[in-house]
Amino acid sequence: MTISNPILAHDVAEALLRIGAVSLSPEEPFTWASGLHSPIYCDNRVTLSDPTTRALIADGLATLVRENFDAAEVIAGTATAGIAHAALAADRLARPMVYVRSQPKDHGRGNQIEGRLTPGSTVVMVEDLISTGGSVLDAARAVEREGSVVEGAVAIFSYELERGRQAFEEVGWPLFTLSNYPTLIEVAESMGRISAPQRAALETWSADPQAWSDAH
Repeated sequence: MTISNPILAHDVAEALLRIGAVSLSPEEPFTWASGLHSPIYCDNRVTLSDPTTRALIADGLATLVRENFDAAEVIAGTATAGIAHAALAADRLARPMVYVRSQPKDHGRGNQIEGRLTPGSTVVMVEDLISTGGSVLDAARAVEREGSVVEGAVAIFSYELERGRQAFEEVGWPLFTLSNYPTLIEVAESMGRISAPQRAALETWSADPQAWSDAH
């Protein structure tokens, strides 16, 4: 997982904290859908409601595509949280956009990919948040089953979990993110959102999320 621009990573982290898209609570952990207890909760859907942050992210994702996947012909968003961000980035890039459902529809034409995706097209995936990488990688596999070629993925934020890093390494698709967990907790401390002991707790979670979850 790679961040192309440390200054942009700082700005995106600051914006996520400022608008409340990210909440940090080492003392009262959040419970993820997986059941994992975590001191951080990130909801990037909130960014769509803030025009300044929305533009920062759309411009940033478009730049990541230009710098790392400029030959990609189609922008593909993951359902549901990646759809709007993919559309905004595709608009700035003046490229076609599709989105990928988690499962094919059980009615109509049974589509899993919505929009027009021509076999043989080169595609870059857009996701809002990377934890284990499972959802975006499943979407990418669906794209390849339709006969297109996935070049890689871009995302707003990554928790930088080892499981996610390994998942992308195994499939060989590069991932570029606007910001990530280490940058966010550094910015949170500089903004006075967390204390030094809280930062230490957050770093402990990052090193071994399962062990931290079991202890809380």
